Amino acid sequence: MANITAAMVKELRETTGAGMMDCKKALAATDGDKEKAIDFLREKGLAAAAKKAGRVAAEGLVSSYIHAGGRIGVLVEINCETDFVAQTGEFQEFVHDVAMQIAAANPSYVRREEVDETELDHEREVLREQALNEGKPEKIVEKMVEGRIQKYYKEVCLMEQPFVKDPEQTIEDIVKAKIAKIGENISIRRFVRYQLGEGIEKKQEDFAAEIRAAVK
Repeated sequence: MANITAAMVKELRETTGAGMMDCKKALAATDGDKEKAIDFLREKGLAAAAKKAGRVAAEGLVSSYIHAGGRIGVLVEINCETDFVAQTGEFQEFVHDVAMQIAAANPSYVRREEVDETELDHEREVLREQALNEGKPEKIVEKMVEGRIQKYYKEVCLMEQPFVKDPEQTIEDIVKAKIAKIGENISIRRFVRYQLGEGIEKKQEDFAAEIRAAVK
């Protein structure tokens, strides 16, 4: 099996415009053969999806999802390029699935670029102290902190969370696949999540677990 280097991934990404992880998977699947990897990405629709992702998406839907007898509510805005696509059943089902994901996984942001730097610095400091308290050598603490920050992104950023209906894929994977299939750019713009009694001290109930169980 070929050794897939960062340079190979970078070159394929520059050629196709596909995401880094998609390029890495394509190279792994084709034993490092660039031309076959390009075909692999084209067959999956990922190269085309990357190109479409740069186009303006100003249409779309604002949709809601209510769970647990009104105990959790989500509003989400997802954009596409045309009102025609926004009114299709496939797009509406996708929006519903994303709203359900937000209800179940409770992200704080859509993507990692939105994470507040002050919050990130605080998280790094907490993780650094945590690693030191675990007795880890200082020379590896920074590497551990960055590894845990990547895990933190996957917890708080919607696009990096495993999809509740198919944990093998992230929300970003689902969006790319939908772009490739529909043929328009799709962008999850913003959301708000409400949970009944949030901030009021009371008995805790795991509604997110209920949602995950309901979609299995």
